[in-house]
Amino acid sequence: MKSPRKVLIGTVACVIATAGVGWGVSTRLRSPADEAAQRTPPKASLITAPVERTKLVSTVAVSGTLEYGSPLPVTLAGVVGGSDTTQRATRAPRPGKVVEGGVLLEVNGRPVFAMSGKVPMHRTIGPGTKGADVKQLQRALRGLGHGVRVTGVFDRATVAAVTKFYARKGYEAQQPTLASRQQLDSLRKAVQTAQETLAIEQKALDQGGDVLPLKLKLGNAKADLKAARRAHDDAKERRYTTEDDAKIEAADVAVRAAEEKVLQAENDLAAAVRENNTPDTISPTTTTTTSPAATPAPAPSPKASVDTALLELRVSNARADLEAARRVYGRIEEEARLAREKRLTELSKTVRDAKEAVATAEQALRQARSLSPVKLKVANARKDLAAARSLMAEYQRTYGTTIPPGELVFLPKLPARLHKAGVKAGENVDKTVATVTSSSFVVTGSVESTETDLLKEGLDAVIETSSGKTYPATLTAFGEKAALSTDEAKPAEGEEGMSSEPVLISPVSEKGLKGLAGTAVTAKVTVGATDTEVLVVPVAAVITSADGKARVRVEISPDRTKDVEVRTGLTADGKVEVTGDLKEGDRVVVSGA
Repeated sequence: MKSPRKVLIGTVACVIATAGVGWGVSTRLRSPADEAAQRTPPKASLITAPVERTKLVSTVAVSGTLEYGSPLPVTLAGVVGGSDTTQRATRAPRPGKVVEGGVLLEVNGRPVFAMSGKVPMHRTIGPGTKGADVKQLQRALRGLGHGVRVTGVFDRATVAAVTKFYARKGYEAQQPTLASRQQLDSLRKAVQTAQETLAIEQKALDQGGDVLPLKLKLGNAKADLKAARRAHDDAKERRYTTEDDAKIEAADVAVRAAEEKVLQAENDLAAAVRENNTPDTISPTTTTTTSPAATPAPAPSPKASVDTALLELRVSNARADLEAARRVYGRIEEEARLAREKRLTELSKTVRDAKEAVATAEQALRQARSLSPVKLKVANARKDLAAARSLMAEYQRTYGTTIPPGELVFLPKLPARLHKAGVKAGENVDKTVATVTSSSFVVTGSVESTETDLLKEGLDAVIETSSGKTYPATLTAFGEKAALSTDEAKPAEGEEGMSSEPVLISPVSEKGLKGLAGTAVTAKVTVGATDTEVLVVPVAAVITSADGKARVRVEISPDRTKDVEVRTGLTADGKVEVTGDLKEGDRVVVSGA
């Protein structure tokens, strides 16, 4: 028989189990209304973001390549050496540093030098060559230590400097070829032949008519003209003749003598006047006593006065003689001057007469020679001689040490870097022989044309490599200026047909970059930044009202907002600077109902 207690416990357990099953079933069963209410979406809530205080930096990103800047293809302006034979590279260009006066390559065993200059090599530079290319050659030679003046003329001093420069580099400056020397010799012989022909024809002309007396007359007339000119020049240089000088000297002596007589007479008269004005003196025999009753001293003895009338007459006569002597001197000097003028006039007439005589004699001789049948031969012989001399002179102007057009390459800036060789040893030199760049790195890339308005040369930038390392840099150029430096003629086409503009970014320092040449990098150009930390909100939080003013919706409590008017500033990384009735930590609506 079971215990009552066990029966009670079993009954309670069954009741509890039955209740649990009922509750479970009840949770599974809902009315249609409950099911519909359960399926209704919750009420939309606001999406907000906090107002932050931070420093904004706006950048323009540039994806590009780190490489050496200002690539420049190098071609030769002409032949290397003195002949037009096949131009073949005998030493290929070697990548590396290119310095002033360095050898880029060898063609047919001859050097091709690099020198700094903006005027391209375009011709053979030889004796007498003038121009801006010669000036920059002289400047380069001076920079290499050769003392040569910058005249713009390839003169003897410049030839000597070029010869020395080539010798220092282990080469010989280009000398005239065998063909050139033979050509010069032929031209010299042509001149000699023309001279001999003219001499023969001239002799025949002189002997063919009665010209010997006329030639003698012409010689005498020229001698007379020479003598007349010499006499005129001598008279013009001398002021007076010897006779006139003697007369003037005598008159000058007479004037000085008269001046001495006047001075003597005046001195005598002055002495007499002083003597007459001197007071009488007391006799030396007069004595004095101490007696109170002493008699007064006797009166001075009278002195005879000097008669000055005669002396005054002498002074007057002496002065009259002086005036007369001076008049004589002036008259003699005037006569000498007039005589000189007359003499010069006569000598000038003599010179003119002598010139006329020479002209007359020359005309007579020409007329006599014109009657000779050999005159035409003489004229032709003279023309032939002049032509032969002209040809030889023209050839000699370019004869001597030269610089062939292919032996010199002017580069805008040195030192540079030979980036790539264009020919190999043994290949014909008929194309670009090398590509040179500057010796400094740049990042070449592009940005969308719409972003170029934000750019300005000199802006700070940062270059970032794939490993995450950064290097400070500067925006060097963009647009057309950058295209010229990167050899790009037109803006590139970006995605969806958007045009882009090239940019150049230069690192501040090249430390650590040498091993990165040719690698892809990212550069960020700072186009704007706030000086201090400012309040910022997401760009999506700013709403422009119908009145054109910017506002944000600030959450003041759950599901409650208010509009706050703000002024916007710099935008960067999806955030915008704002000022207004806001504080850090406020939440602004960026989306929601």
